[in-house]
Amino acid sequence: MNHATSARTVRPATVALAFAALGDPRRLRMLQRLSREGPQNITSLAARVDISHQAVSKHLRVLEKARLVSSMRAGRDRMWSLECNHLADLHAFLNDISGQWDLALASLRKMVES
Repeated sequence: MNHATSARTVRPATVALAFAALGDPRRLRMLQRLSREGPQNITSLAARVDISHQAVSKHLRVLEKARLVSSMRAGRDRMWSLECNHLADLHAFLNDISGQWDLALASLRKMVES
C-alpha cells in the first residue's frame, strides 16, 4: 500500500481532531513519555508534570478521542499506551500532502524555467 492510498482512508475530521489534540504542550509531553517509556498509568504520567491526576485524566481523554492513545485495565489501574496505527495513518496523510506540494513545486519550476 502506498502513502496516498493509506492517507485517503483517514477522514479529514479525524485528522483535524488529532492535530487539535497535539496542539497542547502537555499532551505532546505525555505522548513523548508513552513513546519512550511504554504504557503507563495516570499516577506515573502525572509524576513528572505539575498538574493534578484529574487534569492528566482529562488530557488523556482528549488524546483517546483523537485516537492517539488507548487504555487497558490492569487490575485496579488503567494503563495508557500510544496508538501507533493511528499515528502511522497521520504520517501517511502528511506524506500525501507533502508529495502533492512537491509535484506542484516541480510543475511550477518547469514552467518558470521554460
